[in-house]
Amino acid sequence: MYRTHDCNSLRKTDIGKQVMLAGWVNGTRDHGGVIFIDVRDREGLTQVVFRPEENAELAKQAHTLRGEDVIQVSGRVAARLPGTENPNLPTGDIEIIPNELRILNRADPLPFPLDAEPQNEDLRMTHRYLDLRRRRFARNLQIRHRAAKATRDYLDSQGFVEVETPILSKSTPEGARDFLVPSRIMPGKFYALPQAPQQYKQLLMVAGVEKYFQIAKCFRDEDLRADRQPEFTQIDIEASFVTPDDIFALTEGMLAAIFKAARNIEIKTPFDRLTYREALERFGSDKPDRRFAMELVDLGETFRESSFKVFRGALDAGGVVKAINAKGFAGITIGQADELTEIAKLHGAKGLAFIKAESGEWKSPIVKFFNDPEKTALQSKLNIEEGDCVFFAADKWEVACEVLGRLRLRIAEMQELMPPREIWDFLWVIDFPLFEWSADENKWNAMHHPFTRPKAGDMLLFEERKFPEVRAEAYDVVLNGVEIGGGSMRIYEPELQDKMFEALSIKPNDRESQFGHLLRAFRLGAPPHGGIAFGLDRLVMLICGEQSIRDVMAFPKNNRAMDLMTQSPAEVDPKQLRELRIRLAGAAPESRAPSGPK
Repeated sequence: MYRTHDCNSLRKTDIGKQVMLAGWVNGTRDHGGVIFIDVRDREGLTQVVFRPEENAELAKQAHTLRGEDVIQVSGRVAARLPGTENPNLPTGDIEIIPNELRILNRADPLPFPLDAEPQNEDLRMTHRYLDLRRRRFARNLQIRHRAAKATRDYLDSQGFVEVETPILSKSTPEGARDFLVPSRIMPGKFYALPQAPQQYKQLLMVAGVEKYFQIAKCFRDEDLRADRQPEFTQIDIEASFVTPDDIFALTEGMLAAIFKAARNIEIKTPFDRLTYREALERFGSDKPDRRFAMELVDLGETFRESSFKVFRGALDAGGVVKAINAKGFAGITIGQADELTEIAKLHGAKGLAFIKAESGEWKSPIVKFFNDPEKTALQSKLNIEEGDCVFFAADKWEVACEVLGRLRLRIAEMQELMPPREIWDFLWVIDFPLFEWSADENKWNAMHHPFTRPKAGDMLLFEERKFPEVRAEAYDVVLNGVEIGGGSMRIYEPELQDKMFEALSIKPNDRESQFGHLLRAFRLGAPPHGGIAFGLDRLVMLICGEQSIRDVMAFPKNNRAMDLMTQSPAEVDPKQLRELRIRLAGAAPESRAPSGPK
């Protein structure tokens, strides 16, 4: 036996007991020869006191301990001396008087201290196992565990069955670059790691599983950012004979269970719903953050007959004029204005016009182009007051919404508008467009994926190929401006799926080679079905209050998609490449020994 108790369980009621603890040396203090050792395990800390007058040999041994040595201590639980209690520590009323100390393993000097936030990210990632010893990351992993367990428990209670789907799959166009795995047995052919179990879960519906879920590993070969990794974990759900309302109710119940189990947080259900168009109209984003105001205001009617050519020209070309009022932001600096202008240009604007209300007047080069009725309308619609700063966008609807949506978020950061306490603002965004136009490819692409069905009310528009007007039976769930999940009702009729492929310019031969298995299944009795998927890493990141999903993953990659701890990706033995019939580009052909006379 290594221990009778963990390092967070002993209390006043245990005084006098003989106990045994095991863990890491969290810290040592020498007070005039009396050695205080804090022993740490996953659960917490317990203080052990070595007094020379009680056991000189043990005190001498304790004097050699340093941080992160692994030890075992046996001894008696005693009350701390009056005035030395630690009210911030659950075990702060007691200490251990040892009668035995075993050093199980010595630790070399650490590459960084565990009691401070390391500044060198690469150093942290190289020694990730040390990073995970810190209380913050231990807590995050426990919250992740509780979230995953609550997911399984809730879905099980609703009749869902967890089914694992293959990791070695087939490369199909699903929106991101695949990770490919060469086949040794079939040279020249490749598996792909799944971007999501999308086709498999639809096949499970054809198989009659009816209620499927999986906490699934997914892989996408994409550039990284704070909430993206090449491999990530998805809560994947699919069900037969359901409507969107069924999925909404299931999701809300599951998220309520997750938040309750993970952090004892009660969330409000049902969630609000916004259409895709309303979300962009009001917030400039299909994942709106509603924790602060600053909504977009349409000024089309105000400037319909304007003499200001920029606004009038945008409206005459079928575009819009929109604005946001950043309350109290008239003190905007030149640097802030330059940054916001660059953001606007990056997302399609030609520039950025704004008005500052200060010293009793409106200050901007464009104010001289406005007549009195226009100024009055602006004042009324935007509630412009002293100290405000109004930003404008005049362009196509999509561009104007995107630009002001991006500015809105950045201005909120500059003004520190995010609420100081936790607010959990969930909402559904529904009625997404079914298609989006790709100017680079000169064709229509699926906004979600090619298996999403059109809304029943838009089926005629779909048949008439009025693709910009066709809405999808698709939905996203958003939390505090972050998309945490998305899904749709699926196409299950082979004829409709063929029409969808045709709309996406996928040729018949490609349909058969890439999706033939799915189309054949649809011809053999596929039920109506739909589902949703959640990024577990992203969801846990929000629950933990972290800024990056790397901080809730045990062994993430860095921003170059490298695992510095194991130094992967890495070169492989040339023998392995030969077995796979692969030669690296630029590598010289292998020399062959003469085969001798024939």
